[in-house]
Parts: sequence; structure tokens; C-alpha cells
Amino acid sequence: MAARSGEKEPPDPVRQNQLLCERVRKELQCQRLHTQYDVNPLHRVHTITKKPMSWHDNIEEPADAKFLNLIHQAALEPTKKYAEPQTESQEIGWNTTPLIHVDRTDRRLYFPRRRTEITK
Repeated sequence: MAARSGEKEPPDPVRQNQLLCERVRKELQCQRLHTQYDVNPLHRVHTITKKPMSWHDNIEEPADAKFLNLIHQAALEPTKKYAEPQTESQEIGWNTTPLIHVDRTDRRLYFPRRRTEITK
């Protein structure tokens, strides 16, 4: 009768504990702990120039080969990064190799510019 009159019944402590346990279980299913961080190869890295007179910026540090490889891989053009085009726009011009070998002795397919007396 309390629900019909507009008043809510006081929450049951057992039911509240069940709801809390269910919520915590669902949150733990969706959470992942990331411990290894890397540079996102899909975004360009913006470098900031160093101050020329700063002593701590001019200290030589050893280069990290894995980081350099990742940066060079991200800077490659798409044909060297991927085996096939990733978007519809990349399909145009993806294969740049000629379909037939250009034979310069075959006059049907090779039309070089010629010099004449008018063009000299």
C-alpha cells in the first residue's frame, strides 16, 4: 500500500548490498589495468624546439631503438605500412607499378619528344 500512496518503503540493507555487489562486479569486468604505455602511431608527434642555452636540454641521451623504430614506422607512407588500402580514397593510386614494361624500341607505345627546327 505504501507504493500506491506515493511513499517509498525504506531500503532493505540486504537488497542494497546485492545492488552494490552487482555494480562492483560489472565495473570490474569493464576495467583493465594498463601498465605499458606507447606512442600512438596514428597521431603525428609534435616536437618542441629546445632552448639553446639550457644545460639540461643539451645533455646527450642514448637513443631508444624501439622508440625510433616506432616513430619511423609511423612516418612511412601508407603503401609501405599496409599490405592493402585501408580506406576507399587509398584505393585510387594504390598500385603504381605499370601493367606492362615500357619498351623504348616499340614505336607503338613510346612517343618521345622530337626536336625540330621550330622548337630549337
